[in-house]
Amino acid sequence: MHDTTLLHLFKQDIGTASQLLELIDAEFQALTDRDLPLLESILANKQPLLAVLGQHGGERNKLLTSLKLSPDQAGLNAIAEQSSVGGELLERGAELSALLERCQAANTRNGRLIRVNQASVGGMLGILRGNSDTPGLYDSRGGAARIGQQRPLSQA
Repeated sequence: MHDTTLLHLFKQDIGTASQLLELIDAEFQALTDRDLPLLESILANKQPLLAVLGQHGGERNKLLTSLKLSPDQAGLNAIAEQSSVGGELLERGAELSALLERCQAANTRNGRLIRVNQASVGGMLGILRGNSDTPGLYDSRGGAARIGQQRPLSQA
């Protein structure tokens, strides 16, 4: 009974994680293109998938701990040894784990792109505001020369 419930959750989560991976890849393209309306749509679609994955993960953990098994690979191995669908259970568990790792790697990639874009936009805003950290000129003694205060581009 518990083994078939676990197998069912794994199968559902494999589909959900596949959809999530597709959305994360689409998010990367939208970030690259700086397509904000598409990004908003993607984020709205990601939230329910993440909620389902979190809920099912909790259910799997609860199910394994109710059987006095650890909620990890060792617990899964123990239930698979006693199950008629043990081989498929282990295969689907490994498949889900690999998919989630791919989602995490793609999400990390997207996070890097977001940070690069934030730095770029921040630098441009600094230039427009006139408070960029451009190096000053040096005077004859090697100190920073005091030149007139830089004005924002809008006042130049």
